[in-house]
Amino acid sequence: MEFIGEGDHGGVAVATTWVEGAVSAAADIARQLAGRELAGLVVFVSPAYDVAVFADEVARRFGQTPVIGCTTAGELTPQGWSDGAVVAVGFLKRHFDFIARPILDLTNFQVEAGRELVKQMRGDLAALRPGFSGQGLFGILLVDGLCRREEAVVTALQMALDEISIVGGSAGDGLRFERTFVIHGGKAHCDAAVFALAATDLPFRTFRADNFEPTGVKMVVTEADIENRIVKELNAEPAAKEYARVCGILDDSLDPFAFASHPVVVSVGGEHFVRSIQRVNPDGSLSFFCAIDEGLVFTSARRLDSMETMAGLFDGIESELGEVDLYLGFDCVLRRLAAEREQMAQPMSKLYRAKRVVGFNTYGEQYTAMHVNQTFTGIAIGRKRAPAP
Repeated sequence: MEFIGEGDHGGVAVATTWVEGAVSAAADIARQLAGRELAGLVVFVSPAYDVAVFADEVARRFGQTPVIGCTTAGELTPQGWSDGAVVAVGFLKRHFDFIARPILDLTNFQVEAGRELVKQMRGDLAALRPGFSGQGLFGILLVDGLCRREEAVVTALQMALDEISIVGGSAGDGLRFERTFVIHGGKAHCDAAVFALAATDLPFRTFRADNFEPTGVKMVVTEADIENRIVKELNAEPAAKEYARVCGILDDSLDPFAFASHPVVVSVGGEHFVRSIQRVNPDGSLSFFCAIDEGLVFTSARRLDSMETMAGLFDGIESELGEVDLYLGFDCVLRRLAAEREQMAQPMSKLYRAKRVVGFNTYGEQYTAMHVNQTFTGIAIGRKRAPAP
């Protein structure tokens, strides 16, 4: 199943497959995109597939075209939300330049290495196609969703990019939280990230949206295992019990659906950012998807109307860009769980389908120098405007 940017003004080609087996899936993606000259390809792969086999097969079939990707906690397809699929987004060479590099061994990642990588990539991109008119640049960052190093990586890269924005997502593993992979160079990597830098002559806009607003109820992290993102105490009380009390949840109801419906936020630079809980541990502590610290102040948040929020986002982007060819989206899996719990999954999926949103459900999202949760980030890619008569 595919859709392609129409006429000479579109810049992306999208293919989707649900066929069984990694080899067959790679072949189906290649068949759908055959004959199109691609600057780069991004793939989002359900963990139902053997990702190592798929990575090797798709790289072989696309030859010199850079291919990056990751595993998912659900896919955003041209038909809406899905599970068990592969989604591939091809950036057409007539409108894009695209380079990508892996960042391996994230356990020992150093900020200076990230800065040096960006410096090299900016130089390589500028030399790739002299005379290409694409002056707009953006970055795509895909990270092992269980590495707990997203903040360090995205901050280091963004510091070296100046005004160029990064968006992206943390790889998923359904709701198992066991092992996640990123894809580069025909291989599937753990404890790794992959960073792509793209130049385009098309109008585009990066974005971030959630559907929460802070309340006046606050909790302070009074004891934490910072390295492992575990909060042991909130307000000097056992973390899970205090969180449940503040949010009005029964202790035995603390599951991903409860966390999706009752997030906490932190304030940074006058804006709020969600810090999502991954699970309750046997000792009553809480594991988080994002970095935490002792003394951090969490604010309980209330949900806003998700359909109204998303419709407003799309309307605002389209009033700025005009017709949008594609929304490349990185959508937290907890947003999807919340929509399912509130029986809003079908309307939201229908809205995504109507707006041509493709991407994946994440374990966290990247936006500029921030790693965030329970958020929808991405890139809206417009159409090349015809010259005025």
